[in-house]
Amino acid sequence: MATVKLFTDAEAEASPAVKAVFDDIRATRKNDFINNFWRALANDPATLKRVWEGLKAVMAVEGSIDPVTREMIYIAVSTANSCQYCVQSHTAAARARGMTDAQHGELLSIIGLAAQTNHLAIAMQVPPDPEFEVR
Repeated sequence: MATVKLFTDAEAEASPAVKAVFDDIRATRKNDFINNFWRALANDPATLKRVWEGLKAVMAVEGSIDPVTREMIYIAVSTANSCQYCVQSHTAAARARGMTDAQHGELLSIIGLAAQTNHLAIAMQVPPDPEFEVR
């Protein structure tokens, strides 16, 4: 259960600041769906705008990392941070951008391996090798 109110479309329409962000989300994504994350952030229009602008600047631009890979990275970080909402949201986004079942399976293998080796390295307090430093 949410700890804040999820803005309805009618409530968003009544707030010019929220309406502007929701309109931009719809235009950027080229659909009418506003997910619950944005509806929750609408309780603080300044935060809603700041977070949307940040996400748009990273996830909705052309770059050297393709959109599917960006979403897969987001899934991995969301898994590490135990964010069920973001894992589900970005898995859906990755699938919509073309992630295959095989890619998803490989991603889960990598996430699981990284979690295991990260925990082992932390438990053993292994110092980084000097060769890994950027010079």
